[in-house]
Amino acid sequence: MIPAKIDPMSITTISEKGVESIVDWFNQRKQSFYILGWSYLRNQQQMEELFFRSIIKVQKELPRFKSETSFETWVTSIFIQNCRELSEDRSLQVSEESEQHKELFKALDQLKKYEKEAVVLTYIKGISKEEAAYLLQVSVEKMKELLFSGIQSLRKELGYGSPFNGCKEYHKDYIDYLERTLDRSKRIDLEKHIYHCPDCQGDLATFQDVMLTMLNLTERMEDFHVPSDFMGNVKARLAEKEKQRQQKNKKRKRITLVFASVFSLLISIGVFTGSFTNLYYTWTEEDQQLRAFLQQGLGERLTLEAESDGLKIKIKSAIADDVQTLVFYEIEDTAKDNQYVIDYHEGVSVENEYEIMSSETYPRYYPPDLKSAENNKEKNVFYGKMSLLPLTTDNGTIKLKITKLQKLIRDSSDQNSFSTYENMEFETGEWNFEIPVTKKPSIEYELDEETKVEGIPVRFNKLTIAPTATILQFAINNERLEKRIDGLNFDNLEVNNKKVKADIYGSSFLGSLLDMNWNTFQTHFEPLFGEKPKEVHVQFASVHLTFEDPKTIELDASRGYPQTFEYAGSTISIDKVEVGQPTIVVISNREVENRAYQSLHFNIVGEDENEPISMEINSEGVLFDKNGTKYDTIDIPIVYEKIEQPRYFDTVYSYGLHSDNAGEKVVPKRLEIYGYNSTIYLDEVVKISLK
Repeated sequence: MIPAKIDPMSITTISEKGVESIVDWFNQRKQSFYILGWSYLRNQQQMEELFFRSIIKVQKELPRFKSETSFETWVTSIFIQNCRELSEDRSLQVSEESEQHKELFKALDQLKKYEKEAVVLTYIKGISKEEAAYLLQVSVEKMKELLFSGIQSLRKELGYGSPFNGCKEYHKDYIDYLERTLDRSKRIDLEKHIYHCPDCQGDLATFQDVMLTMLNLTERMEDFHVPSDFMGNVKARLAEKEKQRQQKNKKRKRITLVFASVFSLLISIGVFTGSFTNLYYTWTEEDQQLRAFLQQGLGERLTLEAESDGLKIKIKSAIADDVQTLVFYEIEDTAKDNQYVIDYHEGVSVENEYEIMSSETYPRYYPPDLKSAENNKEKNVFYGKMSLLPLTTDNGTIKLKITKLQKLIRDSSDQNSFSTYENMEFETGEWNFEIPVTKKPSIEYELDEETKVEGIPVRFNKLTIAPTATILQFAINNERLEKRIDGLNFDNLEVNNKKVKADIYGSSFLGSLLDMNWNTFQTHFEPLFGEKPKEVHVQFASVHLTFEDPKTIELDASRGYPQTFEYAGSTISIDKVEVGQPTIVVISNREVENRAYQSLHFNIVGEDENEPISMEINSEGVLFDKNGTKYDTIDIPIVYEKIEQPRYFDTVYSYGLHSDNAGEKVVPKRLEIYGYNSTIYLDEVVKISLK
């Protein structure tokens, strides 16, 4: 079994440091959780999605955590729920990596759902039967039954032959007996019975063989390989997701953190003019964002108010569909000239979320509209909107609780930008609302179009026109291992000569189709407000590619440093290797003009290749716009609005290597490069046919 490590971080520390500490917590246990997830999925892209969803969910639910159980058990319950949701896609079966411990996983796949989960949690995750019973929401006795039936099924799958005919009344005691936890009186009774019963002798012996086989196999899970870039990929996705929160880091450990803040500074919500079918709202509704929806008959005005310590929140309307639930609000500071906004990740909860809302998606992020006239009219009033999860019912009442508001601090040199995200200010209080909502219908259109992007097939599957968003679903064929598309971004979608802009945050990964070579994504666009598509065109903006180009560089300290090597048409320097606690490795390439790669995928291997290594990573880089103009990253918040489709190039990687064996130093042996990333700009327009 894989024992859980002692948690060096307190819940208070995790709460204070936010998502970064949650990522660190997962990173310390990545092998244990990776194997748990692998027993459900067996596909690396889905595994990355699993860790991504789980970290986000833990961050969101952390305020609700109660110490009735351990933190790890609570996190595992969230992790398992995400495993179940992702595993419903039955295409997630075999990939190149599924050869690891294939015999065991193949046998586990034949078990019933709860049998499999009981066996995996107990013998692979290595937790107690009591904790496993809590996670599966069953009694301890039921847990023992599941373990017994699971092991009994495994006997057949692992080649132990025909059915076994032991006496059923003693089956419930097998596991406790073999684990030496059976009460003395029951143990004596069982041993007496076995002595006189040949059937039970054979039954218990083979049952014990399977348990020993399981233990032997799961002990070898220590060698289970977690890809070196796995957590790095998850962190990159989190950096994009947690745009405001990640800016609390004082050091630029990852450039995606910088992008996260900048995106929050850059984007303001577009003003919808509507078709003026309801002139009334033109004159009476100040909130331009809400006005467009009201003019289309997609919502109703609400007069819900709550006040705490001089801060008054008004819920003006709520519009629900299959994509999300949009809540429009107004915040007034009745005592001072301050503006405040609601941050979904800070002090917002829906008390009946599990009763009326779907957990299969995530709320959209809408940055504050700093440019609108109504938000620049008064210094103490702000109009905004936030996205909640979509409803699972046609109508309902949302019990919304807000306990924290973020103070809006504008940049003195540019009133359309925030001044900083490093020192955000909040006001606490309590504002409660019961918001009535009715879900509006969405219309889906099947598409029939396939094209190629950089030689890789892209297929358009579905167009969804919902009241609050337009969604284009597409699939990418990544059968070619030497080059794959990690992200495909669009500029706009044109339907019946009406253009809507794509969401600035790009595409999101949905899963795999029946053919494992096709991965499904979706991109959100602005609402089309009920357009019935006749002609559909989509314009590409950029594609983010990963190139598989392996290379191994031996690290020879006797030659001294710096040392250089050639890769992907560039000369890369190993500037420094200093063995210590930690061991420092610095790799650089500051020549970025016409460089093929933006970032590298690599790993550093120590002399003891079986020794687990922890890494601290810092990076530096430069920013370019689409036209090749270079910008100093320090000035990103100031100049970013002037940048057209920015690209960031890593120039320096600084690694701190720690041995997981206390007191030992990591001596680097070689550098293993797996490949690299690069972004290519596009402007092609594709006409899409409807079925």
